Amino acid sequence: MTALIRPSSLQGLTAADRVLFQRFGTGKAAGVPFRRIHDAVLAQARARPDAPAVMHLGASLTYAELDRRSASLAASLIGLGVRPGQHVGLFLTRSIPMVVGILAVLRAGAAYVPQDVRIAPARQLRQIVRSAGIEVVLTTREHSAALPADLGRVVAIDDEHAHGDPPAAAGGGTAMVIFTSGTTGRPNGVQVTHANLANVLLTAPGSLGIRPGDRVAQLLNIAFDMAAWEILGTLAHGGCLLIRGRDIEETARAADVVIATPGVLSTVDPQACPRVRTVAVAGERCPAALADAWSRRARFHNACGPTEVTIVNTVQRYDPRRGPLTIGRPVPNTTVYVLDDELRPCPIGQAGEMWAGGACVTAGYAGDDVLTAERYRPDPFLGGPHRMFRTRDLVRWTADGQLEHHGRTDDQVKVRGFRVELDAVTATLERAPGCDRAATLLYEGGLVGFVTPSTAEPELIRRSAEAALPYYSVPAMIVPVEGLPLTERGKVDRRALLSRLDSREPAGTVA
Repeated sequence: MTALIRPSSLQGLTAADRVLFQRFGTGKAAGVPFRRIHDAVLAQARARPDAPAVMHLGASLTYAELDRRSASLAASLIGLGVRPGQHVGLFLTRSIPMVVGILAVLRAGAAYVPQDVRIAPARQLRQIVRSAGIEVVLTTREHSAALPADLGRVVAIDDEHAHGDPPAAAGGGTAMVIFTSGTTGRPNGVQVTHANLANVLLTAPGSLGIRPGDRVAQLLNIAFDMAAWEILGTLAHGGCLLIRGRDIEETARAADVVIATPGVLSTVDPQACPRVRTVAVAGERCPAALADAWSRRARFHNACGPTEVTIVNTVQRYDPRRGPLTIGRPVPNTTVYVLDDELRPCPIGQAGEMWAGGACVTAGYAGDDVLTAERYRPDPFLGGPHRMFRTRDLVRWTADGQLEHHGRTDDQVKVRGFRVELDAVTATLERAPGCDRAATLLYEGGLVGFVTPSTAEPELIRRSAEAALPYYSVPAMIVPVEGLPLTERGKVDRRALLSRLDSREPAGTVA
């Protein structure tokens, strides 16, 4: 549980702000029922063995079948020499074997390293194998022939494996290694522990109220940390995971709970999904109009947090009748600090950079102690062995203790000598008449705003922006497009948008 913030670390604040720094920045203390995330899944298998655990393209597994198949595969992994603390590649795509593989690796005491083989090039897979020290790779028969030949021992999940339970494995350390491009331009493997996952997935609000029998959509790329929220968050509470095929909305329509990026959620019509009762978004800024549309039909959670602080570290249950859209408060047993460039606490209400502490802070980057030391620092507010992580999110506390998101430090650009936050410009464009969604980019020294739908009127949007923004923040071009392209992880693909300008391909009316 989160320790108290040390008063000696708050010398620069007024007495009133010291109280609020502690009150606002400390998540509630909560008990976590399981030390290892897969123990929660296995408890569900014992309690309701005949309940459906996972469905995909007409096939399904009950909890008892998932338990049996993952136990057999875990025994085979241990027989191949996989030991607690090791990393096992999970190189495949959305499927029932994907879920079996995750649970088997965890039961063997190892950590899984997921990659979608339809998307990840051979060069990237080789680099991940090297940097994570992977000796065994799990895949399926369908994909095994397409993998590079030099990845180590490759095991097909859908082959026959030894029967019976695996030997008791220790484990309890790292549960998964998620590779993110980070700010260095090369993949960085974030080591997420069982304690990290159990804290966010087994306590509210991260548990999302998932109950036995609830159907949860699995929409996201398996290499994305939010996929663990979908998969392990569902199975740990006895829900049924609905793995999508090609049609995202078809899966969402059959679900009770949807977890997605705003980009993915924007492709789903809320009126077509009357069954959905809970929605959670994270991964990028959520447009207010999207939150409003879904919150009229379901409990809507807006969350924030990079992989390094375990999927999300702040969550708001959004209700437009109670106040504006924010990123909420820290999840249980964690802390949030709003700090200036010198790592001093900002006065309450002043914008600064979000650093996260407590149970959300992951174990650093696999094989990169230098980058770990740069981004993870000793936590002066909790003291002792605690570390805090620099999220690069710009935030400020509201008067009632909600975190407003003001973009990211790596999304700040200079235009005509002025500092501009791209997210602030985007939010303004989305408030313009006729604009559903937007993205703002720096291009050849000026700003370009991409807006949807393609029928949006650039001049009308420009006038609206001019009325709300300083002159240097108004995009020089407004480009209507039919839809914003998404990356494989469901976020707006800024490179794809820039390539339209570089190639001078028609992308709608340019004002």
